[in-house]
Parts: sequence; C-alpha cells; structure tokens
Amino acid sequence: QVQLVESGGGLVQAGGSLRLSCVASGTTMFYINAMAWHRQVPGKQRELVASVGGDGATNYADSVKGRFTISRDIAKNMVYLQMNSLKPEDTAVYYCHADVGLVATIPYWGQGTQVTVSS
Repeated sequence: QVQLVESGGGLVQAGGSLRLSCVASGTTMFYINAMAWHRQVPGKQRELVASVGGDGATNYADSVKGRFTISRDIAKNMVYLQMNSLKPEDTAVYYCHADVGLVATIPYWGQGTQVTVSS
C-alpha cells in the first residue's frame, strides 16, 4: 500500500505563485512509474494538469503551459508543481497521482489540497 500526501495549497491573489508538494510513502518497497497532478472543481470532471514519466518526460494541459512546472525527486519519492501567474480559473482541489509498479501499475491518489486564486 502506498500513501500520497499533498501540501502547499492555499489562498493567493491572481498573478501570484504557489508550490505544491506530494510525498509517497509505503510500508513495503515500491517503484513509482509516472506521477502527475490533477485538479477538480465541483460539478466538473477531474482533469490532468501535468505529468512526469519514469523517463522524466513531462506533459502539460494547454491551460497551464508556460505557467506551471512539474518536477520530481525520485530519491525522495516526491513530485512538485510550481504554479506561477495564477488565475482565478486555476481554483480547484489539486490531487497528486502516482502509478506504482514496474510492469503492471496500480494508480494511487492523494487526498487533495485546495488552491484558491482570488481576483
């Protein structure tokens, strides 16, 4: 079993920055393949914000390209999301996601952290 814990959410004015962090832990050894950040607002589907693969390749939603940066510390089992030039439409609960396993992967989710951007 793997647990993901996010931190770094909060309230920020439009144009400001926040950095989200997510750490993965488990009671047994585990291998994390890809990690990602998703977000969800009430009444809407959860959407992918950014992902980073086991090979370091990154992918971003068009709405955050040039503003958000995902990075990963494999040794610490952590993933980060640096969010700059925040907009009110970035307001959402942000969830950390990890695909755990070498061949067949199992998805794990964090509990979410609220990001609120005021205009």
